[in-house]
Amino acid sequence: MRILITGNMGYIGPIVVKHLRQRFPGVHLVGCDMGYFATCLTGTIFFPECLMDFQHFGDVRTIDSKMLNGMDAIVHLAAISNDPMGKAFEKETYEINYQASVRLAKIAKKQGVKSFVFASSCSMYGFGGQDSKTENSEFSPLTAYAKSKVMTERDLKDIAGDGFKVTSLRFSTACGMSDRLRLDLVLNDFVAGAVTSRKIQILSDGTPWRPLINVKDMARAIEWALTREGEGDDEFLAVNVGSNEWNYQVKELAEAVADVIPGVDISINKNAEPDKRSYRVSFDLFRKLAPEHQPKYDLKTSIVELHDGLTQMKFEDKEFRNSNYMRLKVLNYLREQNVIDGNLQWSNKNIMTERPIN
Repeated sequence: MRILITGNMGYIGPIVVKHLRQRFPGVHLVGCDMGYFATCLTGTIFFPECLMDFQHFGDVRTIDSKMLNGMDAIVHLAAISNDPMGKAFEKETYEINYQASVRLAKIAKKQGVKSFVFASSCSMYGFGGQDSKTENSEFSPLTAYAKSKVMTERDLKDIAGDGFKVTSLRFSTACGMSDRLRLDLVLNDFVAGAVTSRKIQILSDGTPWRPLINVKDMARAIEWALTREGEGDDEFLAVNVGSNEWNYQVKELAEAVADVIPGVDISINKNAEPDKRSYRVSFDLFRKLAPEHQPKYDLKTSIVELHDGLTQMKFEDKEFRNSNYMRLKVLNYLREQNVIDGNLQWSNKNIMTERPIN
């Protein structure tokens, strides 16, 4: 099997690559990534891309059809990956997350690729109320990121068919350790605060609902999507990926961290504007379709994993929200250094100065 993985040099990519390499030893893995976060390594002694058979450095917006020659499948992770970045780079989010994704799928189908796995998001449900959202629930996207996922899914459904299988995995909010750890994710943020200062700062009032999933379980879901059978009406499938047991309010996540890491103080921003991004999600369909690929990690295990990983790194940065563990901080720094331009394209006119991001 030959698989192209876009966005493989981010938070999820290294975990996916390791998992696919272990599950399919003979697989031919090719990566395509802009490399914005290539140096944001955490807890690893080698470059994760050493596990790839080939690595392209390039923009998914202008990907060459030749890159897809002979590919059996595509795992499409490349995206402006969260709400703060989507707000800061709204036009680029539209171009990368939506237009480039649809263009890539069209090229893939033309080139004879059989399977297209799209990393979608439960954030499409937006303001969800108290009812658990199923795959047939209405969308209420509140951010550029969420809207981009809705538009892409809509168009992918039209492209699927005639032997081109599309699986849209509506992932829960990611958490867990990675070779390129992100701390701009709710559980990761809480554990980092607990480790560095014994303080957890909840920026909202703590009431919004979030479903979560460990990145290792995301990789297992991608494995399932690559190997699932799909014919006729099943050539397009959108499915919520996670576990019913992993629907939590934000304040419950903080309390769970404090239960694992002793001596932690939790503060809630009682003056915060209401966070309308609140949704509970049903994962019954995923349980039915993928019984052998259900999440193995629970909340406590993921907290312990993050705690141990950060401790082994000797992580002590109390100001981590201003560090290069926050993806928007990295992009802003690259722009300040004129290494990338306002359209998030690499610039050849300047060389990055050697100073840390802080």
